[in-house]
Amino acid sequence: MLRLPPAIALAAALAGAQDVPQAFIGARVIPIAGPEIENGTVVIHDGKIVAVGESSETATPDSAERHDVAGKVIMPGFVDTHSHAGNVEGGDGSGPMHPDARALDSINVRDARLQKAQAGGITTANIMPGSGHLLSGQTLYVKHRDGKTIDDLLIRCADGSLAYGVKMANGTNSRRDPPFPGTRAKSAALVRERFVRAAEYRDRVARAEGDPEKLPPRDLGLETLVEILEGKRVVHFHTHRHDDIVTVLRLAEEFGFRVVLQHVSDGWLVADQIAASPHVLGASLILIDSPGGKIEAKDNRLETARILDAAGVLTGFHSDDSITDSRLFNRMAALGVRAGMPRERALYGLTMAGAQMLEMEDRIGSLEPGKDADLIVLSGDPLSVYTQVLQTWVDGSKVFDRSNPKDRLYAEGGFGASHDQGAILHGIAKGEHE
Repeated sequence: MLRLPPAIALAAALAGAQDVPQAFIGARVIPIAGPEIENGTVVIHDGKIVAVGESSETATPDSAERHDVAGKVIMPGFVDTHSHAGNVEGGDGSGPMHPDARALDSINVRDARLQKAQAGGITTANIMPGSGHLLSGQTLYVKHRDGKTIDDLLIRCADGSLAYGVKMANGTNSRRDPPFPGTRAKSAALVRERFVRAAEYRDRVARAEGDPEKLPPRDLGLETLVEILEGKRVVHFHTHRHDDIVTVLRLAEEFGFRVVLQHVSDGWLVADQIAASPHVLGASLILIDSPGGKIEAKDNRLETARILDAAGVLTGFHSDDSITDSRLFNRMAALGVRAGMPRERALYGLTMAGAQMLEMEDRIGSLEPGKDADLIVLSGDPLSVYTQVLQTWVDGSKVFDRSNPKDRLYAEGGFGASHDQGAILHGIAKGEHE
């Protein structure tokens, strides 16, 4: 049997108390970071990817648990840049902007939609408050681990801080009776006014130089906006119509903030303007093949993904769960390819594009040694309507297995599959007695 290189073998020995290595052997591997491997092996250990390559050339440790996945497909876990799973809440009706509201404080990890996302192969998600406000609050980047509280799903940055962005919106959603704006012009004006206040707050804090007598009263909302102005937080901006998209580009230019455009239904009309903006990290789309929805999304086209990608815009996909079903997430890429998006770019859109938009490309989005062991095992090609997610692994732990009746219930629906405390099967909830 092939052996690990000495350095990796030593690391494995030192981590003797850690998880047993897992070796997936014989699958067609789609690493995203390179060409597809027809007969490949993926080795994971201690929550990380150890090796990826041709089965005949890839070392498999003697202690590994071996998985025969011949005839199957392995690829990185999907990254959903826009989800509302967990019954997340943000700001209330007291005003149109709530930068101090945190998704962290409102997510129910026992929401069945989190398990359904696992069943769809989604391993990382950006859970966001709704779009009924100009700014509805702070989002939260999560791993779809099995957990008892939100703390079990958190993603932390290198300095230990939480990974998250800020949700903003324009268009029809936030146009309501006072104190909300009634027009698009007033919506943009309110955003400008609040960012101007944040810049003034930032400058006052800087001038105080830590002197408590000179510091302004602490304002949690303005602190969040200052983080946006300083480039520490990315804005995830719900926007559909072409004129609304251009307004976002204008605001980003005025205040210098970094932005991911969410939905961009009319992106095909303003692709060049989006591509020209140095402030846009990417565009995340929903692709649907049936009419309906809000009037400002009436010109949504399947070709949008192809057009944006061809223009040079980093293009990915999202579920907006429960607007679309997380269990059918790979269908987005298939619809993009149907409308002319290159296959490799569509698969990139399910994985690495989202990782880049969440600024986690060094950890997730591709199968490369050293990255988090987030992967999925598929029954066939990821763009086929007949393909099923068979297993989902997050940080080296299996969180979904279609052969497990309790997990399969989440994948296929049926009685109890939407119960927010666990799928009910013969009186036993998922996770009970395990």
